[in-house]
Amino acid sequence: MSEQSRRPNRPAKPYRRPQKDPVRILAFDALRAVDERDAYANLVLPPLLRKARENGDFDARDAALATELVYGTLRRQGTYDAIIAACVDRPLREVDPPVLDVLSLGTHQLLGTRIPTHAAVSASVELARVVLGDGRAKFVNAVLRKVARDDLDGWLEKVAPPYDEDPEDHLAVVHSHPRWVVSALWDSLGGGRAGIEELLAADNERPEVTLVARPGRSTAEELLNEEAAVPGRWSPYAVRLAEGGEPGAVEAVREGRAGVQDEGSQLVALALANAPVEGSDETWLDACAGPGGKAALLAALAAERGAFLLASEKQPHRAGLVARALDGNPGPYQVIAADGTRPPWKSGSFDRVLVDVPCTGLGALRRRPEARWRRRPDDLDSFAPIQRSLLRTALDSVRVGGVVGYATCSPHLAETRAVVADVLKQHPDAELIDARPLLPDVPHLGEGPDVQLWPHVHGTDAMYLALIRRTA
Repeated sequence: MSEQSRRPNRPAKPYRRPQKDPVRILAFDALRAVDERDAYANLVLPPLLRKARENGDFDARDAALATELVYGTLRRQGTYDAIIAACVDRPLREVDPPVLDVLSLGTHQLLGTRIPTHAAVSASVELARVVLGDGRAKFVNAVLRKVARDDLDGWLEKVAPPYDEDPEDHLAVVHSHPRWVVSALWDSLGGGRAGIEELLAADNERPEVTLVARPGRSTAEELLNEEAAVPGRWSPYAVRLAEGGEPGAVEAVREGRAGVQDEGSQLVALALANAPVEGSDETWLDACAGPGGKAALLAALAAERGAFLLASEKQPHRAGLVARALDGNPGPYQVIAADGTRPPWKSGSFDRVLVDVPCTGLGALRRRPEARWRRRPDDLDSFAPIQRSLLRTALDSVRVGGVVGYATCSPHLAETRAVVADVLKQHPDAELIDARPLLPDVPHLGEGPDVQLWPHVHGTDAMYLALIRRTA
């Protein structure tokens, strides 16, 4: 299946506003926003759910079903496209995007949930009738009845190329990832089949909600008093919420004393904070601080030592998010809007520097499943210059004896080791230090000296970290 075969970028035709089945209506609206406006589901869905609850249309079960329909459909989009393509008499690019959204929602209900076949088909046809019209509803009915003739395993045997003939294409269809992403992740794992299917499967699992207790303001023990809370795996500040746990219901989160933060992001901040530096340890920098999760944790850790944190973010609106995340931190800090490649601060000003660079986000596909379909291999070329420039500036910003943490939420080698290796060739005054001992409780960190976390191994996003000391 080609990842280019999906819906074209053309405006949707007008459709009538549905009047019934609010769960599927909301799911359809969310998918249209993702498709038409390149919105992210994790940003679109919460306000839609909140409005539905305020209007009295939803209870907790309705919200859970709507969430599953949206995220499940987006995660399995590639697989469902291949199946739908086998059931229509035209290329998918010739099927109007709103129709394809209804078909995908229906296919997910048939193949990815326990909703009975009759209910899945009839609800999808009714949704099509209201939002698309009677004629298209008949088309949806015909296609979904074909889909319903087999289960997911049966369909995969029909539409996925045999593994022995084309392993990457087979995995792309079975696990619903673009082929180039499968190839890149396979390379990042080190080749061989070990781990690749587990990683792709983990990308399609719903991620846990993980909280961070900000030091000096909250504790993991406080958060563990919440219903459905269990300890984090690796970070001493992490607490996981069982399925259905609502962060907004946690008092410490509402007050800003705790936040929502993947444990991988917490580990990156902790490793940088724990890295040994020579000399003073008074001034820290987060050079790409938006939206503020790592900056908030670093600021709290710095405050415990009496250190100052400067949080810099290029985009003013994201700098505002950083300021909100740091609001109430007990220690000294400052938030500024500045370009990390042309900084206003002097060279050698900082003892510790974090540079969490913009990237493809391939390490967070569990949370943003639609990103896998938007990214293209050419995106690597557009990110490469800024990633290298930011790391060079970070090395210039740290003093001799200080440490830079280069982090990215992507395991792609072109965004991780290739960037670090290229920049270090130009900086004989810097050296990699082993990051693994700074995360002593985390297993399976590889040969080092850098660290790559994995969803299927560590239960985190696929965060990458390299620690670099300025030597001269």
